[in-house]
Amino acid sequence: MLASYLSDIELLLEEQRWEQALREAFDLPQIGAALSDPLMQASIDRVRQWCEQWLQPGEKTPESAEDVGRIVQLVGERAERASLANLSVPALALRRLRLHRLQRTRHRGFKAGPLEHLSAEAADATLICTSLVQAARRWYAQSACHDAIVQSNLARLAVLR
Repeated sequence: MLASYLSDIELLLEEQRWEQALREAFDLPQIGAALSDPLMQASIDRVRQWCEQWLQPGEKTPESAEDVGRIVQLVGERAERASLANLSVPALALRRLRLHRLQRTRHRGFKAGPLEHLSAEAADATLICTSLVQAARRWYAQSACHDAIVQSNLARLAVLR
């Protein structure tokens, strides 16, 4: 389910559907924070903590520390608009994730070409989306796949109708 969700974000980037890709990518920190909680609740603080832990500037990634800070700020603003001030279930983000439960992973992955060949809007969307997708992959590989709460919540989402 999560792999399909991430692949679909990459597919949206490939198809140059920037707004939809950004919407889906901005849900990733809310999804990660909610899946890590036994009641699937998230808050702005938990979403920001998730970002700070899993969004990392590095040698192999295009984002710098400045980009990471800006992405964390944008994610926080989105979480505020989603009414996550107090602990609450990010129902819309989890519903979007759940819709991917029956899909098969079909996409081979998005390879961002040189960002200078894209418009400023497209380059920014690509940077934000790829950073959040890579963070979600790091989170799942290094933490969530071994976390009983996350696995239980993913199983609960998979059987919801």
